[in-house]
Formats: sequence, C-alpha cells, structure tokens
Amino acid sequence: MIQLGDKVPAVTLMEFREEQGDVCSTGPTPIDIVALARGKTIAIFGLPGAFTPTCSSKHLPGYIEKFEELRAAGVDEIWCLSVNDAFVMGAWGREQNPGGKIRMVADGSADFTRQTGLELDLSARGMGLRSKRYSMLVVDGEVRRLNVEAPGKFEVSDAQTLLDQIMG
Repeated sequence: MIQLGDKVPAVTLMEFREEQGDVCSTGPTPIDIVALARGKTIAIFGLPGAFTPTCSSKHLPGYIEKFEELRAAGVDEIWCLSVNDAFVMGAWGREQNPGGKIRMVADGSADFTRQTGLELDLSARGMGLRSKRYSMLVVDGEVRRLNVEAPGKFEVSDAQTLLDQIMG
C-alpha cells in the first residue's frame, strides 16, 4: 500500500466536463494526476462507489461542507476519486451539486487504486473491484497524510479528520 512520502502513481484518470463544445458537452476528459499535482496541495478522498449510501450521505457532503476551511488551510484542490467511469462520476456530481468545489475524478480501470494498493474486492456483493474508503493529502505529488478506513467503517477519512491533521 502507498505510504507517507511516496509519490502518487503516474496514471491518467478521467473527469467528466460539462463545457459545451461545437456539437455537445466535452464529456470524459483525461487528467494526468502527476502533472495536475505538481506545485499543488490536493486533498483526495477515495470511496467505494458513486451513489452508494455512506458516500452520498456523509463522505462527499462532508468535503463540500468543509471546502472553505480546507482551502484556508492551504488545500488548492479537493478530488473525489472512485472506481466508476467518468459518466457515472459526472452524473453523481450533478446530483450532489458540489458547486465546483470538488473534482469528481473517475478511476474507471482502477489503475490509481491498484497502484496505490487501495483496492477493495466487493465481488461478493456484485460490485467487483472498488476503492477502499480513504483520505490522502498530496503535496507536490507526494503523499503527506493517509487515512485508510477499516472495511465497512467511516471514522478516519472524513473531511474534519483531514482538516485537523493539516492544522495539527
């Protein structure tokens, strides 16, 4: 599993963009995590799936609620990352309405999730390979904080815990 001091893996993730193009919205857009993390402080929180109960009622809403405090503490961007495709993450973002505060990042092939060792096998529940629930503070591409939840728990990956660690 990724450790404090490790660099984030050089993978391409996807993000659904709503900007109108010549014909239709831009849709899924590749994002280079290493390039985007360069020179920035990013709070990344990973979760098992868009539209799932804890993710929708607590995890994502908590980061939306704490957005201003995290920004004041030096966080440049906040990313919600899940092993879902960009269309699903885009639809979930429209439903949750993060108001441009949270980037809804898709790890559809689980490349980031596998390379960080944060995968969770939910095949027995019909969900396949997913991400563990976690939060991570990345500074200039390096992991500075990492909070990984025990299976079925939501105790250490919430926005307040990460904010307390940053302010610590």
